[in-house]
Amino acid sequence: MHTGSSFTKRRRRFITPTSLPVLTFAGLIIVGTALLMLPVAADPTLPPIDALFTATSATCVTGLVVVDTGSRLSLFGQWVVLLLIQCGGLGIMTFSTVLILLLGGRFSVTSRTVIQDTFTHGSDSKVTSLVRHVVMFTLILESVGAALLFIRFSTMYPPGRALYYSVFHAISAFCNAGFSLFSESFMNFKNDPLVNLTVCSLIITGGLGFLVLVELKRLFFSPKNPRQVRRLSVHSKLVLSLSFLLLFTGTLGFIIMEWRSSMVGLSVPTKLISSFFQSVTTRTAGFNTLDFSKMANVTLLFSIFLMFIGAASGSTGGGIKVNTLGVLFALSRSRLRGEETTNIFRRTLTPASVGRAIAVFAVSVVVISIATTALMASELGTTPHGESRGLFLEFLFEIVSAFGTVGLSVGVTRTLSTMGKVIIILVMFIGRLGPLSIALALSRRPSRARYRYAEENVMIG
Repeated sequence: MHTGSSFTKRRRRFITPTSLPVLTFAGLIIVGTALLMLPVAADPTLPPIDALFTATSATCVTGLVVVDTGSRLSLFGQWVVLLLIQCGGLGIMTFSTVLILLLGGRFSVTSRTVIQDTFTHGSDSKVTSLVRHVVMFTLILESVGAALLFIRFSTMYPPGRALYYSVFHAISAFCNAGFSLFSESFMNFKNDPLVNLTVCSLIITGGLGFLVLVELKRLFFSPKNPRQVRRLSVHSKLVLSLSFLLLFTGTLGFIIMEWRSSMVGLSVPTKLISSFFQSVTTRTAGFNTLDFSKMANVTLLFSIFLMFIGAASGSTGGGIKVNTLGVLFALSRSRLRGEETTNIFRRTLTPASVGRAIAVFAVSVVVISIATTALMASELGTTPHGESRGLFLEFLFEIVSAFGTVGLSVGVTRTLSTMGKVIIILVMFIGRLGPLSIALALSRRPSRARYRYAEENVMIG
């Protein structure tokens, strides 16, 4: 009895709210790598580094590939990838909660506070209720998306194959994974409004975050209660307003920069829907209807900014999140006005929220800078600048794509060395879990200092 109690205590110290997501995703990647290395998964059998790369990309819902999913992987290998995508897309919190329940443990008061502060932005939402909503929204939206895609694919393939393609791409789109069974992603469907709008809708809903979807459901579909006034939280208002702004800005940017470049020869309606599709997918989805390797440098730089921002917190997407961007904008505006507090939507943000946003942004910039430097050192070595023109932007694009769990590529990933692939693998893992881990760490209640130093100002700017 004493031995069991001691083991339980050690287990609880090892499995914390901060370490749980890391352990869960690492375990999924290891299992996925082992399955993809089986002879039945691919022909020829995948090397360990390619299996690890594919498993990491699928689990972290990134979409970067070193082997073609549709032609190189068998049906078994594709189902492994699909399962990893679904597991990663359901969200870290879902798996963390399920794992705790499987271990027979319960949330301590501190652990519950940490998780709720991070995933429910301080609301009184129950973790178990949120998990049920996550599963419900995932199944409903993916089913609707698959049904709409089946309408189009059934005219091109036999019913069984059409259904499989529909389910695979619906799950991949909603989870913002970017994996496709088509070698050229959706480039052959750039003229198809049904496919484009369905995929975009799945990406947007998956990128809004489950908390926003829950609030929208309660706002529009819950029974009316005259005594209860239902309003959107600041979190949801911030996500919805910035998502709309980024979608509009992204669409306009692609129209201006690629109208006479990669979109030459396309009809005006196709150009408009292609610009909208790229604006949507650049924010962590990874599909494409235009060839990014043929885009102008300014467009690639513009895409890097969109990939860096990413989707919303609590969603299937990556990046620093639109919430972080909104808080930083609010902070900058308040400081420029000489205000001591950070205000947005007639609410004052807590110092903890502001601190988390600054920390996530700063750490993300540092990680991307170090990773880009490491990738250039690995792939270029001492190659003179004159012989490597343009590669800096391409390497930066791949790193940000990996960090933001986007999956878009300009063709660099498939040509990387083993060390380069390892760097991308680490960036994908950090990009999926890093910001969340930081948020979890910073969500802990601060300990009281035993003493306090004298204050002093530091010159800034």
